[in-house]
Amino acid sequence: MNIIESIRSLQKEKNAIILAHYYQTGDIQDVADFVGDSLALAQWAAQTKADVIVLCGVHFMGETAKILCPDKKVLVPDLDAGCSLADSCPAEDFAAFVRQHPGHTVISYVNTTAAVKAITDVVVTSTNARRIVESFPRDTPIIFGPDRNLGNYINSITGRQMLLWDGACHVHEQFSLEKILELKACYPEAEVITHPECKQPVIQVSDFVGSTAALLNHTMEAEKNCFIVATESGVIHEMQKRSPAKMFIPAPPNDSTCACNECSFMRLNTMEKLYNCLKNESPEITVDKEIREKAIRPIRKMLEMS
Repeated sequence: MNIIESIRSLQKEKNAIILAHYYQTGDIQDVADFVGDSLALAQWAAQTKADVIVLCGVHFMGETAKILCPDKKVLVPDLDAGCSLADSCPAEDFAAFVRQHPGHTVISYVNTTAAVKAITDVVVTSTNARRIVESFPRDTPIIFGPDRNLGNYINSITGRQMLLWDGACHVHEQFSLEKILELKACYPEAEVITHPECKQPVIQVSDFVGSTAALLNHTMEAEKNCFIVATESGVIHEMQKRSPAKMFIPAPPNDSTCACNECSFMRLNTMEKLYNCLKNESPEITVDKEIREKAIRPIRKMLEMS
């Protein structure tokens, strides 16, 4: 059997489901049962009847699935697949920041560790962040973490003045405004579509700003046939599948040697690691019981509000 057939056989044997993020490589997306952004992956994890969940993404996504499904075995192909944004917000430092600003509602991006979620009032994703922030009265003092770029963007479109943690995603921080403008000059008919984790100058030259899922939906619905995509380039695989007649150009990072911007953590997962993960039922995600019981509340609140 080839590796895809072997993975399918193991899935059937173990009653396993494979969930993959849009930023995974195309072969992993194609073998997955469901492909989506962080919100969709959390929703699918919460609903599945499978005994084993294989989360092809990064570590915090596996933690979120385990928090939602404590009785299921949650596996990830590579435990070293972390997240620069989650790493930028150590739980002890964030807890001290919260204590320094009493009376604030704490809203945390899903790109955080379980320990940070445990000191959070409600979790958000880029898909639902605006809706959830605006569900609170305008005079509610809010701490938003850890992504300063997403927080600044939400502040700018809602008129809020949330207090922001100073964290960022290394992928979205690296997009080159100069190179995007050069691409736009070469392809004047193209729309620049951008994830809100990008810096403000990139957002300001964009034609559309939205979450990964929103960017994908926009490319399907828009009349334009050419897009400069300023987010992790893995999502272009799904964009091309859904709109094969359209052209997608990855926005380049500041590094002049690269034509696209990839998350090195996401790319640690491979088909071989996925196969071995299912075969050996390892590496497995575990979450401390006390942390899980605290972290489940803001995640459930997010799912209810979504």
